[in-house]
Amino acid sequence: MYASILHSLAGTTSEQHKIRTILYGDNIIGVPITPLFKLFIKEVLTPFYIFQVFSFSLWYADGYTYYASCIVFLSVVSMAVSLYQTRKNQRNLCNTAMTSTVIPAHRGTDGFHEINSADLVPGDVIEIPRQGCMMPCDAVLLTGSAIVNESMLTGESIPVTKTPLPNPTSLGHADLEYDLSQHARHTLFCGTKVIQTRFYESHRVKAVVVRTGFATLKGELIRSILYPKPVNFKFNRHTYGYIGVLGCIALIGFIYAVFRMVEFGYDTGRIVRRALDLVTITVPPALPAAMTIGLVYAQLRLRKKSNVYCISPQSINIAGSINCCVFDKTGTLTEDGLDLMEVVPSNPTRFESPVAEPEEVASRDLILAMAACHSLIRIDGQLTGDPLDLKLFEWTKWQLEESGTSEEENRFDTFAPTTVRPPTSSPTSPENYGIMRQFPFSSKLQRMSVVSRGLNAKHFVLFTKGSPEIIRSLCKEGIPADFLQVQDTYTKRGLRVIAMAYRKLSMNYLKVQRATREELEWELTFLGLVVLENRLKPQTTGDNLLTALSVARECGLMTPKEQGVLIDTDTSGMLQMTTENNEPVSDGVFASPFRFVVTGRALELIFKNSEVAFHQVCVRGTVFARMSPDQKQILVEGLQHLGYFVGMCGDGANDCGALKAAHMGISLSEAEASVASSFTSKTPDISAVPAVIREGRAALATSFGVFKYMAAYSVTQHVSVLFLYWIGSGLGDFQFLYIDLALITALVFLAARAEACRKLSRYPPPSSLISVRPIMSLVVQLVLMIAGLTAAYLISKSDPNFEQYDHEEKEEGDYAGFENTAVFSCSLYMYITQAIIYSKGKPYRKRMYTNVLFLLYTFVVVAFSTLIILYPEPFNDFFELEPDSDFWYRLIYVDIGVLYFFLSWLIEDGIIENTCWRQRFAHRKTQRSVKPYRRIERAANTKQSLTDAFNEINQTLQSESNGVSESAVDVDEEFEQSDENDEMSRL
Repeated sequence: MYASILHSLAGTTSEQHKIRTILYGDNIIGVPITPLFKLFIKEVLTPFYIFQVFSFSLWYADGYTYYASCIVFLSVVSMAVSLYQTRKNQRNLCNTAMTSTVIPAHRGTDGFHEINSADLVPGDVIEIPRQGCMMPCDAVLLTGSAIVNESMLTGESIPVTKTPLPNPTSLGHADLEYDLSQHARHTLFCGTKVIQTRFYESHRVKAVVVRTGFATLKGELIRSILYPKPVNFKFNRHTYGYIGVLGCIALIGFIYAVFRMVEFGYDTGRIVRRALDLVTITVPPALPAAMTIGLVYAQLRLRKKSNVYCISPQSINIAGSINCCVFDKTGTLTEDGLDLMEVVPSNPTRFESPVAEPEEVASRDLILAMAACHSLIRIDGQLTGDPLDLKLFEWTKWQLEESGTSEEENRFDTFAPTTVRPPTSSPTSPENYGIMRQFPFSSKLQRMSVVSRGLNAKHFVLFTKGSPEIIRSLCKEGIPADFLQVQDTYTKRGLRVIAMAYRKLSMNYLKVQRATREELEWELTFLGLVVLENRLKPQTTGDNLLTALSVARECGLMTPKEQGVLIDTDTSGMLQMTTENNEPVSDGVFASPFRFVVTGRALELIFKNSEVAFHQVCVRGTVFARMSPDQKQILVEGLQHLGYFVGMCGDGANDCGALKAAHMGISLSEAEASVASSFTSKTPDISAVPAVIREGRAALATSFGVFKYMAAYSVTQHVSVLFLYWIGSGLGDFQFLYIDLALITALVFLAARAEACRKLSRYPPPSSLISVRPIMSLVVQLVLMIAGLTAAYLISKSDPNFEQYDHEEKEEGDYAGFENTAVFSCSLYMYITQAIIYSKGKPYRKRMYTNVLFLLYTFVVVAFSTLIILYPEPFNDFFELEPDSDFWYRLIYVDIGVLYFFLSWLIEDGIIENTCWRQRFAHRKTQRSVKPYRRIERAANTKQSLTDAFNEINQTLQSESNGVSESAVDVDEEFEQSDENDEMSRL
């Protein structure tokens, strides 16, 4: 929609309101709170709980009353906790999303009257109250100005000033198409807090509603929480494949059981119950809970030890696979505050000596530029605004005064709404300067400007500050010959450099107010440089390329031996590639270790014009300077496309897009916008990054180990039952109860408590279950387990007291016998052994002995299991063991268990998980990797391919530039001096 149309709107009629309400709905971001009964039904109808209900029914029918009752109790508790947490999260999100207020709106011919914000529709014209309000919609400011706290969206606590949307057609210029991304400075976003408004005379501060409900920026944020981006993680995909394999094993056992039971002549009901029982053994119902327990522990440790909060526990496993991290520099790697080191005045031929105090500055214009060129405001008497603006203004020791700061009169009723004056001058001194117009800082333009005028001066003055490269390109005179040399001297030391310039305007008041930014910001006169220091945060052991390069070396992202190859655009907008010393890149540079240092503008040009060059820059780039929010997102998505698992750490001010796009987003802001990222750190430094990666790797290793353990346990129990089905026997109720609860469940929950290793391993843990090591591990366990159970089964038959189990003489459910005792006794040690070998510590988790509870409980269950095997008399009735089994044969069962432990540990730790073999395998795997970024790293023709790509891009840019006709923009001469005098007298 064009600006002229927005300015012409006078609100909606009742008929228009009805139609737009039907089209857009009510202005409500409604987060449904599901009734508990409905939540319960949805939870019960999930495949997991349906399978559990099936298992419960089968166990009760088959006589496993105690075991089934315990599992039912645990499932009910688990479901209750899940329902409570779901309901709590829904209520919290609903409270966050709900914005309901009363606001004046213009409807029909009735003028402004208060309506409920839920009735707002696009096209409504609303009045922003002078005392401020919480915005219930996205609206474009038409008149007046507003001071807004946007921390909910950006994480930036510094208030910003919103100005009216320009209406170029009223000035005779071409119409302007409204675009949200380009005109954010004129847009009031839903959920932001308007602190106060300013208006001219009796005019209202008006805005037109452009988006309501879920279409607003806040609505998009809530929608991203309700419907997050699906996670395509290899480990999650492979778990379903493994469950499918276990299902196939269960099917084989089912067929075996059916044929065997038919041979025994069992009735159909008994055959079905016993055969289906094998399915519930092979695919354990507790598997989903066991898989998430490691994530729960990791989430609790992150909150308790690192002050990091996670809204998506599944993201913790993904964080364990991170192999590429992107850091925002300002406020993330460096401190938030700036220290002004010195000011370097300039004369037309050279720079003067740096000065540290304002009294030492000879140039009055330079002091004026530092005192006037800012967007500072007073809120409750406190000077507030951008830290850089604040630092420069405080250094001048000038004073800032505003008109209309009282609650009774908050309007533009004087010559200028904001004035600045020297500390020794009076309010009526000619030295006072009024700020007539502001052009806010634009990250795209890399500068800001103000139009100012002295109290009795005849001319207006434009003051501009910004990046040295941009200011230099806009200046017509005053550029010293040693400009680049002095600039590089500071930027190579990691200092932030701001350039100042000005221009005297020969135009009247109305022309100044109506002129576009492009008409004013040209033919400037250079004034000097301001040098500031942005120190690295203690935990991290300028925006200019060389400044960012210095920061990268200081915090270890680049080694001193690595050369920086700078990729930037020249003054004509063409790509260029130079060394740190601003020299052409030679072949020798690429023959030695190097890293790319790229500006956001250059990265965007490469992204749009050459896929090959973009991929090379992403892989070999370390420093990316002057990046806009969209360019940050382009970088993150480019790295993901190349096969990296990308982590992004930012302070939330302009990183939301990149944080949401990354596999692991860590926000260092506590604003509501931080919910768009997976992790939020209450400690504003990058110590959260290694903490999250460590916990992620520990959680992934735990999930990996737990899954292998549950698979090995299921197959072990499955094979044990198959052995006993051969003779018509099986495992008893309390035998199942002891194995599944006292051993499996307890050991899994305690083993998952293992904390993350303090040292971050070079390689992430494996995320593929379908690879050599996990398959080999399970196959070895299967072979050793079958060998051990076969040996125990056969040895039991040589017991001098042996009696063959006769299923015809036994009652259903009575499984006591020599074979049952042998198989049950050996399998106990197998379950414990598997829990130990799959709870290995380093390199991702601390060593096993640090997990004290797991270690103590392991000793307890080993001792108790040995006791009931060697001295079963007190437990015969409970565990249905054979009382007449010979002691020495029972001791053999213990020996088989001990031998199984040593063989499993030796093969698992000494061969499959051997550190040296694993690192060698990982290195070879890296060399053979087919991931795109690996191929680019091994490429040898980087310089030639980049040079060819840059030449092609520059040719395209040149042809586009030649196709555009250049014409000078004339300043509108429609108004005469008399018009200005009339307007000034009215003011």
